[in-house]
Amino acid sequence: MNRFQEAMVIPDTAVTPGPDLLPWDVKPAVLELQELLVAHGFKVPLNSDFDWKTEAAVKSYQRQHGLRVDGVVGQETWTALKRTVKPGTRILRQGLSGADVYELQGLLQVQGYGIKRDGVFAAETNSAVMSFQSQHHLLPDGIVRPVMWALLAGKNDLLRKRKR
Repeated sequence: MNRFQEAMVIPDTAVTPGPDLLPWDVKPAVLELQELLVAHGFKVPLNSDFDWKTEAAVKSYQRQHGLRVDGVVGQETWTALKRTVKPGTRILRQGLSGADVYELQGLLQVQGYGIKRDGVFAAETNSAVMSFQSQHHLLPDGIVRPVMWALLAGKNDLLRKRKR
């Protein structure tokens, strides 16, 4: 079992629920919801539109996790989605929170970055991410993609292949 597969216990502060979302909402928070659903293996479009596919995925997730199956994304559904998201399964950027952000912060701490580990991708984490990206010849844009996860996990062979 590697670091990404280990069960994590994260503090409550690592999970900041988004706003309540209803089917047919069109809001920026719907995109984060869709990214979380994709990270959990659901096939939904990433378009900020809480359409029928997104609603079906939400209901399926709620059913699988013993939540009230109503298609509404309230505090309980947001919290469950963010607590169970596995590191490396979604692209991270400033403004997101969850178990994967908490793990990212821990890996950055291991690399020597003196950042707070709270599960919230705020300015301090963004700065550390951009610094890490610069040091590893990645585009320093503050967005955590699979290549950065691999480097943080010590999979340096990926970087060697990338440089060829």
